Amino acid sequence: MIKKIIFTLTISLLICSCNKDKKSNDKVDIDSPKTEEAVALLGKEVQVYTTAENTDKKLTLDQKKTFKQSKQPSEGEISVFVNPAKQFQEFLGIGGAITDAAAEVFSTLSKDKQEELLSAYYSDDGINYNIIRTSIHSSDFGLGSHTYIEEGDKELKTFSIEKDKAKRIPMIKRAQAIIKEDMVFYASPWSPPAFMKTNNNMLQGGKLLPEFNQAWANYYVKFIEAYEAEGIPVWGVTVQNEPMAVQRWESCIYTAEEERDFLKNYLGPTFQNNELGDKNIVVWDHNRDLISHRANTIFEDPEALKYAWGIGFHWYETWAGGEPKYDNLQNIKASFPEMNLLFTEGCQEGFDATQYQRWSNAERYGNSMINDFNSGTVGWTDWNILLNEKGGPNHVNNFCFAPIHADTKTNELIYTPTYYYIGHFSKFIKKGALRVSTTTSRSTLESTSFQNPDGSIVTVVMNKTDDTIDYNLIVGDSEISLKIEPHAMQSVLY
Repeated sequence: MIKKIIFTLTISLLICSCNKDKKSNDKVDIDSPKTEEAVALLGKEVQVYTTAENTDKKLTLDQKKTFKQSKQPSEGEISVFVNPAKQFQEFLGIGGAITDAAAEVFSTLSKDKQEELLSAYYSDDGINYNIIRTSIHSSDFGLGSHTYIEEGDKELKTFSIEKDKAKRIPMIKRAQAIIKEDMVFYASPWSPPAFMKTNNNMLQGGKLLPEFNQAWANYYVKFIEAYEAEGIPVWGVTVQNEPMAVQRWESCIYTAEEERDFLKNYLGPTFQNNELGDKNIVVWDHNRDLISHRANTIFEDPEALKYAWGIGFHWYETWAGGEPKYDNLQNIKASFPEMNLLFTEGCQEGFDATQYQRWSNAERYGNSMINDFNSGTVGWTDWNILLNEKGGPNHVNNFCFAPIHADTKTNELIYTPTYYYIGHFSKFIKKGALRVSTTTSRSTLESTSFQNPDGSIVTVVMNKTDDTIDYNLIVGDSEISLKIEPHAMQSVLY
């Protein structure tokens, strides 16, 4: 009997040991999917592209260095530490919105300027955008409100995207022709038609009336089918743009419970029933401040969860001077690791035509992109890719900055520092890249890194201070010594 007990315990311990080893191996595979590529960099060349205030450097290749053997960094040195053996989320892409406003301004440009703009955003010679967002019918950025149906048509018999075919869709198609298979195209509604809402108005908030839940879900399907009939593949949709903001423009309010129930009882099943189950549905699409409550409410519901690809967010929680709530993103990624984070909109508010070259606008983008990616975000979508010399058109005078403006009186394109700062990410990081562990020894520098599918690594470094900073980039057993100017952004390629 004693021998039998000893034998049983021995077998149990062996099984536990094997399971423990298996779990350990699984963890290595998850954390380090490309550990074999973390090879010695000694003697390998590094290229550094820089954009810096008060210089002519705009995504300029200005340094070439060679990795040498690393040494123990001292407390007096500033260092950026990259560990390619630790990798995280897969990169979806970067882009911006082609709104009715952007398409309207684009239509006023000469043919050569149109080609210049498209190349600047979408080509290898430009900054390689691959994400396009648009609105489901109108938003505030356009000449006025409109829908795709006649008012009162709850059966959607009059549904038509003819208005979009005039200017918006042709611009999207021209961008698509450059991006090709890497394009990620998604759409967001700002408001249902007025008759479907409690306030009978597309503007000023209001809610979707319960009797129109199914009709509104069908509306998304009609949109997707109409755009795909035009040869534009739809990657997905967000449920509602800014569902907790009563705006003077197109808006609609959903509580967390209302959005959850609309997703699981109407939108998700309607996509499935219409063979659109492969379309990605993004919830929230609002600021980082309340995002945790929305994630907890929707993702804790198994029926809602099965239809959600992830959660989208904006950055406007800082409009009243607050700090960006990156910790909320980190909490969501820790709590729901299978869910994706997507930045769906951001722009610099308060347009002023004398401030096109305001450097702090670009640094706001740099800070957000670095910290959003380090928090687990897979993709980043700017707001309008093009606006006019007034920061519009916007039918409620909500004028804003864009990375590129057009002076419609002179047919001139105006490139802002923001365009170049975004380019430090979008030009060099490729779809399918994996984020790589990156930290800094001082808060004077901010940094993130990605390893591209071809094995190359891009480390982005930003200096928001008034001082030139000497720093070491330490990757495993190799390092290089670099310099970054005041108020500058660098992309380090190796």
